Amino acid sequence: MNILITGGAGFIGSHVVRRLVTTYPNYHIYNLDALTYAGNLENLTDVESASNYTFIKGDITEADFIDALFQEHQFDGVIHLAAESHVDRSITDPMAFVKTNVMGTVHLLNAFKSLWQDNFEGKRFYHVSTDEVYGSLGKTGLFTETTPYDPNSPYSASKASSDHFVRAYGETYGMPYVISNCSNNYGPNHFPEKLIPLFINNIIQKQPLPVYGDGNYTRDWLYVKDHARAIDLVYHKGKNAETYNIGGFNEWTNLNLVKLLCQQMDEKLGRPTGDSEKLITYVKDRPGHDLRYAIDSTKIHKELGWKPSVTFEEGLAKTIDWYLKNEEWLARVTSGDYREYYERQYK
Repeated sequence: MNILITGGAGFIGSHVVRRLVTTYPNYHIYNLDALTYAGNLENLTDVESASNYTFIKGDITEADFIDALFQEHQFDGVIHLAAESHVDRSITDPMAFVKTNVMGTVHLLNAFKSLWQDNFEGKRFYHVSTDEVYGSLGKTGLFTETTPYDPNSPYSASKASSDHFVRAYGETYGMPYVISNCSNNYGPNHFPEKLIPLFINNIIQKQPLPVYGDGNYTRDWLYVKDHARAIDLVYHKGKNAETYNIGGFNEWTNLNLVKLLCQQMDEKLGRPTGDSEKLITYVKDRPGHDLRYAIDSTKIHKELGWKPSVTFEEGLAKTIDWYLKNEEWLARVTSGDYREYYERQYK
């Protein structure tokens, strides 16, 4: 099979690409990425020479390019991860999120529909989404696959819209699709704008750790390699026209998470206990900040046998170890030098 993975040079995407390239040697994996600020081909140096892997630089918002790409490579399946994904950025520039997350998704759907028309046997369009489409939870309860959508940020609204378009194309045109909605991911290769990699870098540099509001916002955390394994399962064994929620049953308030991170970092860096906690700085809350996310992963566990492989403490320790062993990668990413890799490798 020829499988297109969009956003495959990004954080989650690179782990999915690696898993499929190494697990399925008879597949050919095409990685399409625009290489914006969060796309980094250095995440995939270990598989870039594999005979069943091809990287394509391109933008899903360019409809003619996408149509030509589908006609050229005859993709049997799509795993769609490419997205603008940072809430803070969406507040500053909502239209960028509409363009990529909504229009880009529709361009992919149109190309897939046009290529296969009424002969969709053995084909699949897999849309990877987020738990943020469900809005905010109170102190109790969990998001299930039937929770009504209630997005509260331009980012989550754009992802909710793209989810609806995927379902609409399934119903209207008979396109085979699956959707998954995941909780917050963490792990190796994460661009340091999100909480965990940002704070790891700041602790290394002894810079302030900016915590929104009172720090009691609660998130469910999922180790990225467990997410990649879940995506593999959903693509191959999930039922058409179904949604699967993927979470870690692993809730932490931001403040408690940061304190655990500080504790583990002090131990690994040989600093006095409590040294990094002194860097915690409370900052003005962001608009529309959801209080709590928590996913019920019962469906994917019962139907596909998936469950997280590590506790949060174990996964966080693995993540810290990776960043401490890859400080050169972190330095290149934070300085912007990682962008030179594409020029060196592909031009």
